[in-house]
Amino acid sequence: MQGKIIKGVAGFYDVVVGENIYRCRAKGIFRNQNVKPLVGDWVEIEILDEKDMEGNLTKILSRSNELIRPAAANVDQAIVVFAAKKPKPNYNLLDRFLMTMEKQDIPVIVCFNKKDLAKEKELEQLETIYENCGHQVVFISAREGNGIDEIRDLIQGKTTVLAGPSGVGKSSLMNQLNPDANMQVGAVSEKIHRGRHTTRHTELIMIEEGTFVLDTPGFSSLFIDSFEKEEVKDYFREFAPYEEQCRFLGCSHTHEPDCGVKKALEEGKISRIRYENYVNIYQELKEKRKW
Repeated sequence: MQGKIIKGVAGFYDVVVGENIYRCRAKGIFRNQNVKPLVGDWVEIEILDEKDMEGNLTKILSRSNELIRPAAANVDQAIVVFAAKKPKPNYNLLDRFLMTMEKQDIPVIVCFNKKDLAKEKELEQLETIYENCGHQVVFISAREGNGIDEIRDLIQGKTTVLAGPSGVGKSSLMNQLNPDANMQVGAVSEKIHRGRHTTRHTELIMIEEGTFVLDTPGFSSLFIDSFEKEEVKDYFREFAPYEEQCRFLGCSHTHEPDCGVKKALEEGKISRIRYENYVNIYQELKEKRKW
């Protein structure tokens, strides 16, 4: 019998088969092969107790991909959710997330929630910054139900990672997409405008048959140790059209003279926010390599 792992906690895996969910343990063979089942895996199971819906995982089917952060398999796309306001978007964190997903070949949709709290000019700036770097940008208000139909269309028939920092309204969005998910909605601290963590583990939620959303715990930082400083510019796609104008091959776009990217920056063709995040990440990796 084949199914999909939707949750894994303390060595137990919930596997959805049609409309049924079986609580399964992984057989020792996986441990011996140093293979760990992941949320999103298609698996084969054997039923031990039909009444109590218990079984064993016997085989993990071939994966189309495997994510490290969050740990998941067979993901089609990611929707990264940030608030347009309250809390103000952390652009550096958003760019790190985009890099992390792109390195794993996962298409990313950038979703700004709480659009009702932002001015039109602020929304236009957000759209310009992130559409120019090759990502689809959507604006919603989960509280008002605005833009939810567009999200439904984007996730139809796919397995989608839903990620973002705490307090931006991911749980509210999930409750709109699937009221049966009944997720706890965390209040944002009035003092520091940061949310309390409400999602404790990675879990696949079935919106309808064939459509899954992977809800992840809210993150406040992302480590980029797996990147080399020289490759960071490859994930800032808006740099590419101007790199041939750089005097030096392999220009880092940080300190070199006659840099096409820095020229485009001064001409307003590249977002200063994005460029400063690039330099910040580049320098961080450069400093780390010294140790």
